[in-house]
Amino acid sequence: MPYPLPRRGLYAIADAVCDERAVSEAIAGGAVVVQHRAKSIPSDERRRQALALGRVCHRLAVPFIVNDDPELARTVGADGVHLGRSDAAYAFAREVLGPTAIIGVSCYDDLDRALEAAAAGADYVAFGSFYPSISKPDAVRAEPALLGRARRRLSIPLVAIGGITPENGGQLIGAGADLLAAIRGVFGSCDHREADPRAAARRYAGLFEANHPEKLTALGALHVAL
Repeated sequence: MPYPLPRRGLYAIADAVCDERAVSEAIAGGAVVVQHRAKSIPSDERRRQALALGRVCHRLAVPFIVNDDPELARTVGADGVHLGRSDAAYAFAREVLGPTAIIGVSCYDDLDRALEAAAAGADYVAFGSFYPSISKPDAVRAEPALLGRARRRLSIPLVAIGGITPENGGQLIGAGADLLAAIRGVFGSCDHREADPRAAARRYAGLFEANHPEKLTALGALHVAL
């Protein structure tokens, strides 16, 4: 049975240079879901990495997602897969992974695509890039207001991605994001000994405490009273 997708929190994306230590540190700092995204390495190395990172996530009771490859996700025992526009179709991924797998869909700046994905059964949709991104410098840009429009029409979790930092992430949570996805913001350059994924993850996790729905409601009531 796959680990369920948390409703709120940091969605850490580990690239090809991230190892088990980096991922375990990110989880210790507050990451609630981890995705393995390593498109540029050979398939056998990608499989080896996915197996290793998946073991770390499951030992720490955190869902593990594989980027773009439903069959690899099944092979390594991942909890689900994330699909982009050029990846496998949702229906194929669901057939390969079964009814309980987590399947997320990239929707860029396209609310209609998100509505279609949700209607098909997607477990979450991702929007962005909201800010300039080193990982995807040519990515489609989305405006924070899109999250509010999506929140009014969708009940599944909304993931925000693209150039998100602890400094700008709070705006996106306030706009309607349930999860913030980050690669370099969490892991930096994982092959550098000074990288500190635990501390970085804590900074993102703190945004969700500061933007907790009950706290926002209380602040709103206080503002009205004043």
